[in-house]
Amino acid sequence: MKFVAHAVLGLSFALVNPVVGAAPAAPPARAAAAASAAHVQAVQDLLGAMQAEKVLRGVAARSRYQSQAQRQAVFDKLAKTPPAQVYRRLAPPLARVISADTALEMTRFYQTPYGKQVVHNKYNSASQIMMPGMKTVVPPEEKKERKRAAYVKASAELAQAQPVLEHEAFKLLQLINKEGS
Repeated sequence: MKFVAHAVLGLSFALVNPVVGAAPAAPPARAAAAASAAHVQAVQDLLGAMQAEKVLRGVAARSRYQSQAQRQAVFDKLAKTPPAQVYRRLAPPLARVISADTALEMTRFYQTPYGKQVVHNKYNSASQIMMPGMKTVVPPEEKKERKRAAYVKASAELAQAQPVLEHEAFKLLQLINKEGS
């Protein structure tokens, strides 16, 4: 029943879009840039700096499984998948939503000491209690860094691409799961 509902919904979108005249998904210049090997490599480098393989593990942890054995099998397959392969497979679809400039800027940021700390805290930190009025301590040089126009723009673009990253990670997780079967 759920499949039928999705099929009808998808078919209705396919029939309505040509009549309404939908805008192209990406400007031609952006689409051409997505095909560039250097652009894909820049996104791949960004995924490495972000440790995107951990995003894949997070998606796997939030997914539902029929049994604990199936969950464990998925995590075993992920453990055997090299991080470089994850970056290589995620980069092409993400290059459509992450510009080369953003990839280069955010890779540079994640390779700074503060950027490495941000990545570490994102994946490895336990919950922390913040009392009212408390503020996190950010060194002055990092405050200055976060105000740079290139960083602000790149950070906003990367935040907008986060849902696509999660979706592509889910699709890749399904492929990895099927490959081992």
